[in-house]
Amino acid sequence: MRILFVGDVVGKPGREILRQQLNEIQDQYHIDFTIANGENAANGTGINKRIFEEISNYGVDVVTMGNHVWDKKEILDFIDHEERIIRPANYPPGTPGKGWNIFSVNQVKIVVINLAGRVFLPALDCPFQAMERILAEIKDLTPNVIVDFHGEATSEKQAMGWYLDGRVSAVLGTHTHIQTADARILHRGTAYMTDVGMTGPRDSVLGTDKDLVIKKFITSMPVKFEIAHGDIQLNATVLELNKQGKAISIIPVQTMLEAL
Repeated sequence: MRILFVGDVVGKPGREILRQQLNEIQDQYHIDFTIANGENAANGTGINKRIFEEISNYGVDVVTMGNHVWDKKEILDFIDHEERIIRPANYPPGTPGKGWNIFSVNQVKIVVINLAGRVFLPALDCPFQAMERILAEIKDLTPNVIVDFHGEATSEKQAMGWYLDGRVSAVLGTHTHIQTADARILHRGTAYMTDVGMTGPRDSVLGTDKDLVIKKFITSMPVKFEIAHGDIQLNATVLELNKQGKAISIIPVQTMLEAL
């Protein structure tokens, strides 16, 4: 099985490069299933129904989220009924939406899990203990398990990778928007990457207009951030799993779309 995981999709530029390039990438790598982190898809923060459907129509099978999951309040109108949106599983019991779900790919089952880190991010339940509960639930369902760990600290992400090595197919980091150069298969067969990167404006600061960010750093004054313009990048990674759910390969992907 080949899985494409697309790094944080930021605003209209991120959606535009998906529209133009996703199908070509899927064909090139013979992709069976596509996951994208969409917590920044609606103007940089959150997602709404229209944009979720837009991304889905481009060829994304599942959208994972993160700390911006609730930024567009209309998500509360549909997240409980939408099987293909996965929000962090370590929110407290009773939180709307699903923290994991099982999907069928050519009659093969795959579980997609979303977790949020706790270092430098809003306090949630322990992601490590949340994973233990989920693993107990899914142990007889399928060996194909992909974890999107949405975290700020590289140490927390690496710890989760080693903690889950051999128990899931992949631990892929999101949130920091910078593709890291550490894609590898850990000792017991789990693919790992600290951050898959960002799909959005290339000449920016994490997708935001760079001049506005610089101004905030220099002045320490409030600034209304805006999505940057110009060339667009797509960051992703391609996973190949064997029949036992172990990773055979992990290949980082970087493409670009020049500004019109």
